Amino acid sequence: MTLHARLVVVRSAFTLDLTLRAAPGEVVALLGPNGAGKTTALRALAGLISLSEGEIVVDGRPLHTMAAEQRPIGMVFQDYLLFPHLSALDNVAFGPRCHGASKAEARRAAAALLERVGLTEHAGAKPRHLSGGQAQRVALARALAVGPRLLLLDEPLAALDAHTRLEIRSHLRRHLADFDGATVLVTHDPLDAMVLADRLVVIENGAIVQQGTPAEVARRPRTDYVARLVGLNLYRGLADGSRVKVDELLFSTADHLDGPAFVAFPPAAVALYRVKPDGSPRNLWQATIDGIERHGDNVRVHLDGPIPVFADITPAAVADLDLGAGQQVWASVKATETHAYPA
Repeated sequence: MTLHARLVVVRSAFTLDLTLRAAPGEVVALLGPNGAGKTTALRALAGLISLSEGEIVVDGRPLHTMAAEQRPIGMVFQDYLLFPHLSALDNVAFGPRCHGASKAEARRAAAALLERVGLTEHAGAKPRHLSGGQAQRVALARALAVGPRLLLLDEPLAALDAHTRLEIRSHLRRHLADFDGATVLVTHDPLDAMVLADRLVVIENGAIVQQGTPAEVARRPRTDYVARLVGLNLYRGLADGSRVKVDELLFSTADHLDGPAFVAFPPAAVALYRVKPDGSPRNLWQATIDGIERHGDNVRVHLDGPIPVFADITPAAVADLDLGAGQQVWASVKATETHAYPA
């Protein structure tokens, strides 16, 4: 492992306590709701916050006893924090100069990195003359210029507009693939995490609640936050063969197991009816519409009843069914659309 860390930060109303590991070349994304401890963890790794307990070891070297400026770490801040009075070239050269390189050596290294991120023609530009995407790439080049073994990215795409974000996300993934150290990424955006990270670590209330590859986490969420993150309805119940009892409902599923279990299904799998459908589908219950909102190209219907449910339907279906808040409807989900797994 390049990174092995146990981070314990105790505050009056909050305690962060988690263990992080990252292999050479691996990108680990920290996800979690506001106040979960993601940024605290990143700042602790960087040495900007002192540990109450624990250790930070990179390539076998303990870093927690080092000052922040001595650690082999590069960091890209959410707002990039480029020096406004320096050109792009000198922003990138700043780190090597601080580490003892001559001005000529530092500038040569900076020019090579700017070429690597596609910004050679902007080497002389001040930050105010750079676009958001260009500033992000300069910040990345500056972080890499010190030859770090651990790269820390704090919401690196948050300041970009949607169109620029798409392009820069693709570029960033390529640059991270070429980095042989470990990378820890903090993001609120599940798409950024799914595209950029090899492994997700989900934090809630200062502790890890789930971790795994993006596919593993998306397929088997274990908390409501993770379920919302990956766009699934999630419930906990008791399984008996191919059925799981969730509160008053008995769900038929495509999976067979016994004991405490989760049941998950996407909002798009929920069908709505104004009257009870013929044939009585296996998973069928009556609910009240609690709200209706646009959700991408579809409409998301919030249902209240035996269980709270999100249903995604087309605008045409909303018009055909003449749906409105407060109305009672029938909701159903096919057994083949549900997924059950041990809780």
